[in-house]
Amino acid sequence: MEDALGVRIDLRSDAVHVEGPQEGIARVQRIFQDFEALRRQGIHPHNGELNGMLRLVVADPDTTLRSLADSGKQRSSGVKRTVQPRSINQRKYVEAIEKNDMVFGVGPAGTGKTYLAVAMAVAAMNAKKISRIVLVRPAVEAGERLGFLPGSLQEKVDPYLRPLYDALYDLLEPERVDKMLEKNVIEVAPLAFMRGRTLNDAFIIMDEAQNTTVEQMKMFLTRMGNNSKAVITGDITQIDLPNPRKSGLVDAINILDGVEGIHFCHFEEGDVVRHALVQRIVRAYESNKPQQQELPLSLDEPISVDQTVQPAQHAQQAKPQ
Repeated sequence: MEDALGVRIDLRSDAVHVEGPQEGIARVQRIFQDFEALRRQGIHPHNGELNGMLRLVVADPDTTLRSLADSGKQRSSGVKRTVQPRSINQRKYVEAIEKNDMVFGVGPAGTGKTYLAVAMAVAAMNAKKISRIVLVRPAVEAGERLGFLPGSLQEKVDPYLRPLYDALYDLLEPERVDKMLEKNVIEVAPLAFMRGRTLNDAFIIMDEAQNTTVEQMKMFLTRMGNNSKAVITGDITQIDLPNPRKSGLVDAINILDGVEGIHFCHFEEGDVVRHALVQRIVRAYESNKPQQQELPLSLDEPISVDQTVQPAQHAQQAKPQ
C-alpha cells in the first residue's frame, strides 16, 4: 500500500497512523475498514490471498476488498478454499472464463492458469451450469524418456495428469473427488483419447497445451458440443516437443486471434503466485533468452543424433539403388 499509494503507514500502540496525499489516505482508510468488516464476518484471507487482494485494490481505485471477497465467495460455492484472483491478469482470466465459451491462458509457470480453470469448472458444476468436467493433458515427458510403465492403461497415464488431480483435491474433499471420478462426472484423460468425441454440457480443460501438435490442437478444439466451455492453458517457453516450432498452441494463437467467442489471456512474471523465488527464476530465464541459441529455421524436422554424427552414412543410404 505504501509503494502503490505513496503513503507512509506507522503502527502505533492504539492506532494506525497514515501520512501522505489525501486520496492515498482515503484509500488506505477504506482498505482497513473493509478488512475489519471482513474479519468481523469471519473471513480471514490466508496463504497469500490478502497480498493478492491488496495488489488488485491498489491497482484499481474502483475495486474494494469487500467486492473481491464477495465475488470470490460466489465462485467458491461448495469449494474447500476461496477462489480469489491475486493479480490483474488473473482477474481478467477469471472474468473471461465467465463470459466466453473458449479461453486460452498463456504464460509462465506458477501464474495459476490451471488452478483457476479447475476452480471455475468446479464452481460451474456446483451451480449446475454443466453436468461434467473433462480434464485433458498431452502425455509428453519433460525431456525424459520413462520407457514402458507398469500397470493398467489408466495407471500408465495418471503420472502425466497428476497436476490436474492435485488441483481437484486442493479444491474439493478427497472423498467427493474420488466419487465423482468413479461416476465419470469428472473425467481425466490423455489428449489421445479425445479423437471422435463430442463433449456436450461439459467444462473442458486442456493443460500443457504447448506440447500438442498442430493436428492435435485442431482435433481438441473441435470436440466442443452444446452448452460447453473450453479452457486451454500452456506456457510457450516450456515446449517439450521434439520440434518446438510445431507446437499447436503457438499455431492456435496465430490463427485464432480475433475469432469471435475466443478470448486470449496472457500472463506475465508478475502474476506468479507460487513461492517468491519462482517469480525471480522466471525473470532470470526471460532476461537470458536473447543469449540462447536460435533454432535452425530451414529444418522442418528435428535433428537426431544419427543425422548429426553420421551424415555420410545417411547420405549413402539416401542414394537410389
